[in-house]
Amino acid sequence: MGKKLNRIYEALVEGAADGLAGKALYDHATAKSPDTSSKRIVKAALLALTDPDVRDRDVLERIYALAIDYRMTSLGIEVDSHEDDDETRAPVISNKLRSKLNTSVSTLPVARDADAAGVAP
Repeated sequence: MGKKLNRIYEALVEGAADGLAGKALYDHATAKSPDTSSKRIVKAALLALTDPDVRDRDVLERIYALAIDYRMTSLGIEVDSHEDDDETRAPVISNKLRSKLNTSVSTLPVARDADAAGVAP
C-alpha cells in the first residue's frame, strides 16, 4: 500500500474509532492528507473493510457508509445523508444520469403480447 493510501487508511480507522462519521470522518481524513481525492478515500475505506485487525462493528459501519456515500456521489447520484424514522428514501438521480437511463431504456425492444404473457409462440 502506498504512503498516501496508508496515511488515509490510518486516518479513517482512527477517526471512525473516535466516533466520527460521514462528513466529519471525510474531513478528518483530508486533514491528514490534504491533497487526496474521493477515489483514494474510497480505496482506503475498502482496505479498512478487508483488514482482519479492524473488528469493531461501529468502526466498520462508519467507514462503509463513507465509502458508499462518496461512491454514489462519484456516479452522479445524490444521497440524502439524513435518516428518517424507519423511512428509507430512494437516492435522487441527477438529470444527466436520468437522461442516459431514458435513452438506453427507449432502445429496448418492445415485447409482443404473447411474450409479455409468458406464452410460447
